[in-house]
Amino acid sequence: MSLFLQRLVLLGILSGEQQHRLEEFHMKKILTHYVVCTLAVALMVPLAQAQPAGIQAAFGKDVGTLSDKFTGLARVMSGKYDWKPGQGVRSVGDVFNLIVKENGLLASVLSGTPNTEAKPAPITDPEKLQEALKASYANLQKAITALSDSDLQTPVKLFGHDLTKQGAVMLLLEDQHEHLGQSIAYARSNGVVPPWSK
Repeated sequence: MSLFLQRLVLLGILSGEQQHRLEEFHMKKILTHYVVCTLAVALMVPLAQAQPAGIQAAFGKDVGTLSDKFTGLARVMSGKYDWKPGQGVRSVGDVFNLIVKENGLLASVLSGTPNTEAKPAPITDPEKLQEALKASYANLQKAITALSDSDLQTPVKLFGHDLTKQGAVMLLLEDQHEHLGQSIAYARSNGVVPPWSK
């Protein structure tokens, strides 16, 4: 019995019946809070299990961001795929095609399925290149989020380097952020504003 109830009983303000009803009310209130909390936890568990854990989710989110930005740049730069800042430097279209190739390479390394396809010709059609970028990022995101924590530590070879799968993801995503900066500079040099900057 709470201290407040004890005082009321001592003062004789509450009858035995009132005291019993008040105690019953407080017990029901406590039970209701317990049920609500238990239900909230029970509903959250499946949601937590449905989400990829830890670093895989962070990598997956970064891949989604890169996909949106590269696809957006490919759309707004569609008339300028041949442009390059100078001799011996990749053109706008070359950078986008490189991203598609890198995504395919990393997805095959992560999934353990070697890429035996012949080297595809560069994509020059704007719509097809945008689709290829989206598809390559979707495949990469799927490969990353399917990795378990122990998979992340599996040794792999990428560009002749001995890495773990986690290291391979980090290496390639870092490289792609550099290419994103390059692509933004290409757009700005052509007077094109990246779509997310408007």
